[in-house]
Amino acid sequence: MRLSIYSLFVAALGVFMTSCSMDNYVAPNSDFKGRIVYKGEPINVEANQVRFQLWEPGWGKLAPIDVAITQEGNYSAVLFTGKYKMLFPKGEGPFMTNVINTTVKDTLYIDLKGSQTMDIEVMPYYMLRNASFSKGENKVTASCKIDKIITDANAKTIERVSLYINKTQFVSGANNVGTTNIAGGAITDLSNVNLTVDIPTISPAQNYVFARIGVKISGVEDMIFSPVQKIQYK
Repeated sequence: MRLSIYSLFVAALGVFMTSCSMDNYVAPNSDFKGRIVYKGEPINVEANQVRFQLWEPGWGKLAPIDVAITQEGNYSAVLFTGKYKMLFPKGEGPFMTNVINTTVKDTLYIDLKGSQTMDIEVMPYYMLRNASFSKGENKVTASCKIDKIITDANAKTIERVSLYINKTQFVSGANNVGTTNIAGGAITDLSNVNLTVDIPTISPAQNYVFARIGVKISGVEDMIFSPVQKIQYK
């Protein structure tokens, strides 16, 4: 079937208008950022493995915006101005979320008007304190104190404590060149936990490693960590 010149003109105009409309689409421009904290102290986790969700009602089919948490406990997202519901999926993170009240439970309601910085308070099962690291002959030795924060019926035991080292600043069970573990049942004093790991041959050679201690909590997928520390040894 032949198309008239007029029909072709109308079709081309429609494509042009759609293209202009897409070009004029306003991008999100509000920064929403902050930290996941316990009494103001950042919760250190594995990089990009712990997430929370933001839900924005009123846009047809609901789908969450996933926001990843850095290993230092920071988060950042660029959003449209608007109202959001924020929540952690069940079982996410080495902590319990704080219940606000019986109606909203642990859901936070955020009215984002321009950029906003907000720390999110949670209740970790354990916290690592006073982590220190030293270099011996081809070894890294570490010590820390582990505080049990949740002690009621929701308390959980320690499955293991691990010392990880890596050649980059991203250090975890999935990113390491050396690790050593202590079973939770073998720890006799949570105020003085000590671990030692061998430094392997690293190629290309470098005169430093990055280290951190992690606690694996029984029945919890995500570990809680000490801050990463760079250890120079030459």
